[in-house]
Amino acid sequence: MLRFIVLTLLLVIVTFSSPLRSQERKLDPVDEAAKDASWASFKKRLLTAVEKRDRKFILSILDKEVRSGLEGGRGVAEFRKQWELDSDASPLWHELSAVLGLPAAHHRPEKGPLELCVPYVAVRWPQDIDAFAGGAITAREALVKSAPSSNSITIATLSYHIVEVADWEVTDQAGSRQVWVKIKLKTGEGYVPEEQIRSPVEHTACFVKGETRWRLVGFGPGAGK
Repeated sequence: MLRFIVLTLLLVIVTFSSPLRSQERKLDPVDEAAKDASWASFKKRLLTAVEKRDRKFILSILDKEVRSGLEGGRGVAEFRKQWELDSDASPLWHELSAVLGLPAAHHRPEKGPLELCVPYVAVRWPQDIDAFAGGAITAREALVKSAPSSNSITIATLSYHIVEVADWEVTDQAGSRQVWVKIKLKTGEGYVPEEQIRSPVEHTACFVKGETRWRLVGFGPGAGK
């Protein structure tokens, strides 16, 4: 639901420049931290903290100027407020778990140190494609269904393609808890599971490697920038 709300708000304030040419471009996954043992160790500890909803650990890794929103919100207090961290219903746990399951890519901001961002989609999105017009398939084989149901006919198979999105949150036709994303194909429209596609303006977590530990410098739509 948080994903749907964020993307809907962003679309309201943006006028699309032109439709994407469906399935003509790809955004291949990169994992630029795959060989970094310190990142692997840190990510494992972070995932454990997320699973246990360990607020103390999360607060301990926050940069003092951590970014958390589109309106330039910075700092630990703002992060805590934006993510409702003191609430048992905080969306942080679900969102952070979702991004940590995807590959990471480096990003060099105009100012400051090199950042490692997950997922890779936001920092690797092609500059000539409208970031608000669609998303990138994050699966090697995403089965596109004719209707929002796993029992419907498979009409295409996509692999890391950039696609135009018609609707980011479609309820499962059969009543399952699965949420679908309606995308546009050359031959019409289809549906893919929401966990197999990401928008470059969705929540992205960015980290900086320090001398003794990693710290979270941004987590929000487009890395909270």
